Amino acid sequence: MTAPTVEAREVRKSFDDADTGTVAAVDGLSLSVRKGQLTALVGPDGAGKTTLMRMFAGLMTPDGGALSVLGIDVARDPQQVQDRISYMPQRFGLYEDLSVQENLDLYADLHGVPMDARRDRFARMLEMTDMARFTDRPAGKLSGGMKQKLGLACTLVRSPDLLLLDEPSVGVDPLSRRDLWRIVQQLVDDEGLSVIVSTSYMDEAERCAQVFVMHRGKVLAEGTPDALRERAHGLTYTALTPPGVAARDLQARLIDAPHLVIDAVPQGGNVRYILQPDEKAEEVAALTGEITTEPRPEELEDAFMMLLRQQEDEAPASAAATRPAAVVEGTADGKPVIVVRDLVRKFGDFTAVASTSFEVRRGEIFGLLGPNGAGKTTTFRMLCGLLPATSGQLDVAGRDLRTARAQARARIGYVAQKFALYGTLNVRENLQFYGRAYGLGRRALRDRIDEMTEQFSLDPEAQSGLLPGGFKQRLSMAAGLIHQPEILFLDEPTSGIDPLARRAFWRTITALAQGGVTIIITTHFMEEAEYCDRIAIQDAGEMLALGTPREVRELAGTDGARDMNSAFIAVVEDARARRSRAEAA
Repeated sequence: MTAPTVEAREVRKSFDDADTGTVAAVDGLSLSVRKGQLTALVGPDGAGKTTLMRMFAGLMTPDGGALSVLGIDVARDPQQVQDRISYMPQRFGLYEDLSVQENLDLYADLHGVPMDARRDRFARMLEMTDMARFTDRPAGKLSGGMKQKLGLACTLVRSPDLLLLDEPSVGVDPLSRRDLWRIVQQLVDDEGLSVIVSTSYMDEAERCAQVFVMHRGKVLAEGTPDALRERAHGLTYTALTPPGVAARDLQARLIDAPHLVIDAVPQGGNVRYILQPDEKAEEVAALTGEITTEPRPEELEDAFMMLLRQQEDEAPASAAATRPAAVVEGTADGKPVIVVRDLVRKFGDFTAVASTSFEVRRGEIFGLLGPNGAGKTTTFRMLCGLLPATSGQLDVAGRDLRTARAQARARIGYVAQKFALYGTLNVRENLQFYGRAYGLGRRALRDRIDEMTEQFSLDPEAQSGLLPGGFKQRLSMAAGLIHQPEILFLDEPTSGIDPLARRAFWRTITALAQGGVTIIITTHFMEEAEYCDRIAIQDAGEMLALGTPREVRELAGTDGARDMNSAFIAVVEDARARRSRAEAA
């Protein structure tokens, strides 16, 4: 038998917290990782994945237990481990003022790669990442997906015995994510490289030979994807959405019945769900109005959600923060609250957004999708009043953003992709700051803070910067809603959070839309497009598709049954092929 690449026995790692005392990030964890394979670490926020990866890399020393990497005791000789591995953290340190080639040269210097070995290694990395055409481009001018590929190339300027990837595809669009995984799989197949990856995407974990499900610093389960899927056998169904019923509304009804349903999520216009053991699908059909349910093959995410639900000490996370206090009076009346006509934004000679037009109705969830660098963030920033348009008409909440930007901003809420609140302030102080900025009076602000902290299960006295990722996202949502906006802008709000937290987030969004709040969201999780009433797909500043999720799936060349991830890739690649043919003509 080949010696394992990583062997952990009762490994522990704790951190001191000023509020809660000692926190066990890794708590008596044991695992064995086989050589020459893709291995996944999956788990919710705070499971200990990143801490464990840093210990594998020799950047942290275990407090107890035994940990060997490549047969080396990490605690005794971390440098020997670091000399033989490559590690790509969540925030890889590219030098944005340096070109692609200069970044490669710098990392080769740092790792002591001999000059005679660089030519072949650089050529292979540039070919695999399809970046040979961009060696002179500054890293700061690359799209998000290209930056991730350059980060991976810099990580691999030398040939390691073990590659560690910590959430490599967070914030990356489906095309770039597919390219990243092609590169990783090629390294495993061609070089026999051992790879350990932590990920929030269950479809990525499906690619791996070995999966470890983590929770609160322990391993809940391990095995092949097939073996783990078997845990959900016979419990997985699809609820067919009746005409006139939104899939997200049906999903909300299912997820609000935890005694019958473990999990539910929209997919392909219908809702896939997991039945509680010992319950019958007929009970679910009765709950939702005699809808039709059909058995479906179990997926790895089904087993993952079952394992996490079994670990909950209290009400399911999906039931948290689902019934918001009144946000805005009125209902979804179908009238447009955002009107965009011939919108253009240029940066010098570069056109980031080209003649874009659409409307968004009150109470609608509208998704802005596109690859990294497509122009959707620029469009989003113009809609929020954060960036002026070069030309075109842009009305938000009945205000012309060219002449009344401040009045429009008072009626919208905004949640940034990255945590943008004050980490040194506590929850209450952050909410007070944002409430006062929006002009709330003392009594109204006090009432709203009480409502928001209760709704989102937040401790008002907790220091904001020390909150786990999922709770930081809840606080950002609370700050964005503190002034009861008519329109809520969400910029990739679920980037990097696990499926359990995403369910809770979307249950809240569904409730807000039912209350008449208009939601504009950007996301790289294509499953989240299924929650939207309509979506727009942009690339190279142009609008490629606009319509309901089913209409976009049909545009991709199917009867609408294709999954949204495949549809998105098909729409973008077809447009790029047409553009390439036109340029060649």
